[in-house]
Amino acid sequence: MAQYKVYSFDKIPSTQTYAHDMIMRGIAADHTAIVAMAQSAGRGRYRRPWVSHHGNLYVSFIFDSPSRDARLSYAIAVAVAETVMAFGVTPSIKWPNDILINQAKVAGILIEYNGDYVVVGIGINIHSNPSSGISYPTTRLDRYSDASVTDVLSRLMRNIDTWRAADFSAVRTRWMELAVGVGTDIIYRDAPAQMVGIDMRGALILRRSDETLAIFGDEISMG
Repeated sequence: MAQYKVYSFDKIPSTQTYAHDMIMRGIAADHTAIVAMAQSAGRGRYRRPWVSHHGNLYVSFIFDSPSRDARLSYAIAVAVAETVMAFGVTPSIKWPNDILINQAKVAGILIEYNGDYVVVGIGINIHSNPSSGISYPTTRLDRYSDASVTDVLSRLMRNIDTWRAADFSAVRTRWMELAVGVGTDIIYRDAPAQMVGIDMRGALILRRSDETLAIFGDEISMG
C-alpha cells in the first residue's frame, strides 16, 4: 500500500479547504492526508457546517483523479464503515455515504473534485458528538469501544487503500450489505419511490410505479 504524507494540525478552519488550497498552489500530491484535531469552519455536503470539537478525527485525503468517478463514494463509505466495524460495532450506510450506528450518525464523508485531484473529507465522531443545532441524531465511537484518533486514522488509511483498489463488484456487494433503506420506500423529489440498490456505474436505482430511475447526485430522504 502507498505511504501517506501527513500534515497534522491542532486546529485549522477546515482540512477540506486546506487540501484545496494545496491543489491551487501546485503543491498537492497523491496520498496526502491533512489531519486536524479540531476545525473552526468544518463543512459537509452542500456546505452545511460540520461541528468539529477536539477529540474526533477530521481528515481530508488528496488522491490523483484525472476524471470523476461516481463509484468512489461507495468505496469510501465501505472503507469508513469497515473502520468503525474494527472497533467492535456494526454500522450501517445511509445513501450515499453517511455512516450510522443504531440510526445515529457517527461519520460523514465529503468528496470534491479539483483539477486532476479528488479531495475526500472524512469526519468520525470518536470522543464527542454534537447534540444541538442539528436535525438528526448523532453518536460517537467511544460509547461502544476504546478507540484513539491515531488508531482510527491508521485503520482508515489501510481500508481506503484496500477498497479503492477492489473490484467495484465487491464494493457494490459490501455496500448493499451495509446499506439502510434497500427495498424500502424513500422520498425522491417530493414523491415516493422504492430504493432498489446501486448499479455497476455507481448510480442509485429507484423504482417508481413501472419506471426505473438511475440517479447520481440528488438527495433522498427515508420515508
